[in-house]
Amino acid sequence: MAADPRLAHARQQQQKLTATPPPPPPPISAQPDSTKMGLDSTNDERPQSDIVAKDGFKLKFCTVCASNQNRSMEAHLRLALSSLPVISFGTGTLVRLPGPSIHQPNVYSFNSTTYRAIHAELSSQNAALYNQNGLLPMLARNLNIKSYPERFQDWIPGKPRLDHSTDKGAPGTESGVVDVIITCEERCFDAVLDDLLNKGGKLNRPVHVFNVDIRDNHEEALVGGRAILDLALRLNECAAQEREIHGSEGWEGAGRSRAGFDERVPDILGEWQERWPNLPAMWTLAWF
Repeated sequence: MAADPRLAHARQQQQKLTATPPPPPPPISAQPDSTKMGLDSTNDERPQSDIVAKDGFKLKFCTVCASNQNRSMEAHLRLALSSLPVISFGTGTLVRLPGPSIHQPNVYSFNSTTYRAIHAELSSQNAALYNQNGLLPMLARNLNIKSYPERFQDWIPGKPRLDHSTDKGAPGTESGVVDVIITCEERCFDAVLDDLLNKGGKLNRPVHVFNVDIRDNHEEALVGGRAILDLALRLNECAAQEREIHGSEGWEGAGRSRAGFDERVPDILGEWQERWPNLPAMWTLAWF
């Protein structure tokens, strides 16, 4: 069996390090802001017009990937920084992260193991390797967004989320429902739809479910995060327009503003797909 080149590289890097354990991740103010950094390390800050007015209407969003670590968390952060209410989940049975070899992944439980605990464990295992492959920087970002990865199938729509008050993007999500779910992989899209069907639509509340197909690496998560923000902002703008025209009555059911918004969603997605042709997308309407 050929030797894993990551291990050889990690051993070379480790020889350069002292025995001093790595410090804990700094607070969010000292973290690199992935929304301001392009793939070539150039400034990529969004224009101020992309920020949603704090006192305006806001759709509620949910972002989903397999382990609630990379793609969904990048999108979560971007939406939260744009003042959009957002929550995020994973759909896997366990949280799986790369380990020292392909046969030795790091595996954790949803809903209980914190990002901070995972960061501390991987730092003690092999800080050089997990810095080099981007896991520690990713976890340092995540622990400043919310406490722990959550599993979509364990979420109870309509159950108040009052214990998530410190999450970024939490204001507006306290009721435990959203207007839009955006997954980052087709298998996650299928898992979300299966779970919503199994839950039976007891709230009789519509929810738009999109999939934006994003490869699970740090570079493409940055691109995907920008694309998801673009879609979210356009959807929110459309919803606000319909509510201004028809009023807010019946928004959570079959009111005129809601019907007008629902009818415009396919066109919004079509326009968005023209701007992001390398990110195949799907859409359907489901029910809580």
